[in-house]
Amino acid sequence: MRTSRRLTGFAAMAAAAALALTACGGSSSGGGTTASGGIKVPDLPAATSVGDGEGQVNIVAWAGFVEDGSTNPDADWVTQFEKDTQCKVNRKVGATSDEMVQLMRTGEYDLVSASGDASLRLIAGGDVAPINTDLIPNFGNIVEGLKGQIYDTLNGKSYGVPIGRGANVLMYNTDKVKEAPTSWKDTWSADSPYKGAIMAYDSPIFIADAAVYLMATKPELNIKNPYALDKDQLAAAVELLKTQNGVAGEYWNDALKAVSSISSGTAALGTGWQVIVNIAQGDGAKVKSVLPKEGATGWSDTWMISAKSKNPNCAYKWMDYASSAEVNAKIAQNFGMAPANAKACEGSEKNVSHCATFHATDEEYYKQVWMWTTPVEQCIDGRTDVQCTNYQEWTKAWTEIKG
Repeated sequence: MRTSRRLTGFAAMAAAAALALTACGGSSSGGGTTASGGIKVPDLPAATSVGDGEGQVNIVAWAGFVEDGSTNPDADWVTQFEKDTQCKVNRKVGATSDEMVQLMRTGEYDLVSASGDASLRLIAGGDVAPINTDLIPNFGNIVEGLKGQIYDTLNGKSYGVPIGRGANVLMYNTDKVKEAPTSWKDTWSADSPYKGAIMAYDSPIFIADAAVYLMATKPELNIKNPYALDKDQLAAAVELLKTQNGVAGEYWNDALKAVSSISSGTAALGTGWQVIVNIAQGDGAKVKSVLPKEGATGWSDTWMISAKSKNPNCAYKWMDYASSAEVNAKIAQNFGMAPANAKACEGSEKNVSHCATFHATDEEYYKQVWMWTTPVEQCIDGRTDVQCTNYQEWTKAWTEIKG
């Protein structure tokens, strides 16, 4: 089934975000340095050169990122890599971010495609090493908006090679919503005209969506980053989410279910992904999307190398190969996201169209998007006079919200 194939990776990501994550703060031993925001990170060396391949590379990745044609005959970029490098690719599909973190801590895997809700934990725990970007020629073509982000860069060191990104958009059924919305207001208001037909994302990380709305509508709360909430700010977000709970018709973390609900009109509008909208439209549904004026949350994934990698040469070869314009375009189109390599938006009409749909090189668009980042006690907005709430506290709050 075309729809289920294209959404396999997104279903995995949805499950990841629904987890109760532990706070970033690692249990590494030995010396370390303190990054901005107070996050202690181990001093680990980056590679200085890339030699002959070791014969294999073990990768933990989201479904759709490392494909050899066995799942979808139209998706195969592993075969060419193995032929070119003599590095056999052993893939483990990660179902959740929590599982990926645990697998990387075994030392049995060389690479991981980490989302922002896992990457800080891996860095702080000493599970991944800094990346020497000089050894990855294709890194130079990565869009500027994906470089140097807090979820994969600390103390001026890069710990990840960006793969792609996407925004959590407001999607709506045009049969139910006649006038195109420009705000999230009708998804949050107690008197929403769409009461009972609002779709919300089922995950503690969704608290950040409430925080984004509050940043725009209640500036007196002084929220500067939706992932850096002190106790009072979290309480305000929880109050808003409880209001939404009273008007929401459904919560979702299954992308296939989201396609069905928004397509049928069971849900009139709500939080979704652009790929869900694209598939709904491809199936003939009257569905559109918009990035509201208040902004939105979003997600980004990066290749990260294990600090204990047994096959670092093959790992570096994969990171560069997968970051090439041709392969990055294939991964992005297969998964449903904006590619990280700007040149992946050139050449074919398919590349150009895909990048336009996902705003791949539109940094003004992504300036309005707050990428998923694991909340931690150290306030990542720069405050040092208060302790922020961590993901464990968000998880507890989410249980309270849902009732």
